[in-house]
Amino acid sequence: MRIDLIRHGRTEGNLEMRYIGRTDEPLSFTGIAELVKMNYPVCGKLFTSPMKRCVQTAELIYPGIEPVICEALRECDFGDFEGRNYIELSLDSRYQRWIDSGGEEAFPNGESPADFKKRCIDGFLECVGSLPDDGHASFVVHGGTIMAVMEHFAVPEKSYYDWHTANGHGYITEFDGNKIKVTSKI
Repeated sequence: MRIDLIRHGRTEGNLEMRYIGRTDEPLSFTGIAELVKMNYPVCGKLFTSPMKRCVQTAELIYPGIEPVICEALRECDFGDFEGRNYIELSLDSRYQRWIDSGGEEAFPNGESPADFKKRCIDGFLECVGSLPDDGHASFVVHGGTIMAVMEHFAVPEKSYYDWHTANGHGYITEFDGNKIKVTSKI
């Protein structure tokens, strides 16, 4: 089946390089302007995270198509790091521990990366499980959600951070139920 994975447009937090997970931020004017200039693939069954930035992106790039909201596809809960950027966190010893762990340690008072990845993978499988074998789905989600899905399913295998994609961009893929193969980038 064909699966399109698209990261939401930019928010003010993205522009300021902040950790924005559970904060329900809307798109910024810059993000909206960037999205309307892009060309997106034809939409399959549309799935989104419940967060405003994803729903707004889906409405802009696929007007008139009602998305299926999947709670499990929301971004990671960054806990005490939420809303802050690396400069603001640079003197926080907990942040340095998280960096030293390669991003694997749980966020203080937030979600662990392992739990986040599992939630995203389970949500993705739930969504694609509702499609016929030759189906087509478009996902408008978060960068972390895309990275979790791609790290788990994509061939050739790459690490989580290797699957980072810019706001408003993503991947057109083929998914056989076990592995994802990128056919082109958005």
